[in-house]
Amino acid sequence: MNASAQILLGLGLGLGGGILLSLTEPPLLSELPVWIAPIGELWINGIRMTVVPMLMALLITAVAGQPSSSAVANLSGKTLALLVAFITVAALFTLLLAPPLLALVHIDPAASRTLLESTGLTAIGVNQLPPFSDWFVGLLPANPIRAAADTAILPLLIFTGLFAIALMHISPDSRAHVVAFFQAIKDVMFVLIGWVMKLAPAGIFALIFPLAATLGLAAITVLGSFIFITSSLIVVLTLLLYLLVAVASRVPISEFARALAPVQIIGFSSRSSLAALPATYAATAELGVAPRIAGLVLPIAVTLFKFASPVGRITGTYFIANLYGIELEFTAMVIIAAAIGLFSFYSPGIPSGGLLIMAPVYLALGLPVEGIGLLIAVDLIVDMFITASNVTANVAVAVLISKAAN
Repeated sequence: MNASAQILLGLGLGLGGGILLSLTEPPLLSELPVWIAPIGELWINGIRMTVVPMLMALLITAVAGQPSSSAVANLSGKTLALLVAFITVAALFTLLLAPPLLALVHIDPAASRTLLESTGLTAIGVNQLPPFSDWFVGLLPANPIRAAADTAILPLLIFTGLFAIALMHISPDSRAHVVAFFQAIKDVMFVLIGWVMKLAPAGIFALIFPLAATLGLAAITVLGSFIFITSSLIVVLTLLLYLLVAVASRVPISEFARALAPVQIIGFSSRSSLAALPATYAATAELGVAPRIAGLVLPIAVTLFKFASPVGRITGTYFIANLYGIELEFTAMVIIAAAIGLFSFYSPGIPSGGLLIMAPVYLALGLPVEGIGLLIAVDLIVDMFITASNVTANVAVAVLISKAAN
């Protein structure tokens, strides 16, 4: 059995076993999810411990591999332009399809409010968000080492990018020593991640089993319509990436799918594009993307690019409007879509921060901010699909940029 099949088996066993436990509730096994959960957390920590040194090493060696600073700027500009285009398409796709689909579904307000009350998320306010000025000032880290320790990825990315560009302006001999050092770090990180990935089936099982045992089918029965429609839209949008890559880059769909499978499963189970970065880089290598391109494109994509977020956020906003009986005009939905695009790079380091940053927009449009609490209640499930789609898009962008560069 190959590695992808083993990971899929771990995912299936964890999901099936967890749901079965939630339905049968055997007294002797009631604490089993609590015992298993630390194993999954330990495995994810094994991946995360490689992310910061790997991200820095990838970016520095990739930038140093470019012929000039202008080449770095050109490749970065193309990457950012493609990311903006992808986000725009995702937003338009959702604006066109989500409202008519949700209009077909009867939403029971009483049942939804019961779920909201049971979670205790009845008062979500903008005061929970870090001040924007603090975030903006923090983009240039006063202490890069602390930024690395705090996993402040965007400030760390900016520092590393500036460091790599400055590296191109020193003598070739000195530059060669620094590049060789970071190349060795990159090689060591891939050895470490190889060891961790051998434990992926057990790690995925340990992540999914407690989650499925806790949620069971209860969360799906009350808000199933929203979860089903949102997840379906994300899946369809993700499948369009397969077609785009096949047509634009001449990569067979089967080859693209095979390379992506481990990345998607890690993204789905961990809900973290960052945790999936090592597997994402390996997938691009399998698809023939040069290290100098993947090393520059992927850190930018992982840090700034949230391809499927417009689907979850726009659909969620329309769902909340329907729930509270508010007529939401198309222009208001366009404002929501634009806000999601602008806020996609601003991710507070708090749970469901991507939803909380929508609070000011909800207030401006007259939507009940408390509705965000309801979305947070089901964000766990929806975010799995969003992250799996995001990592797929990261690989797709790298493949498309590689094709354009060649």
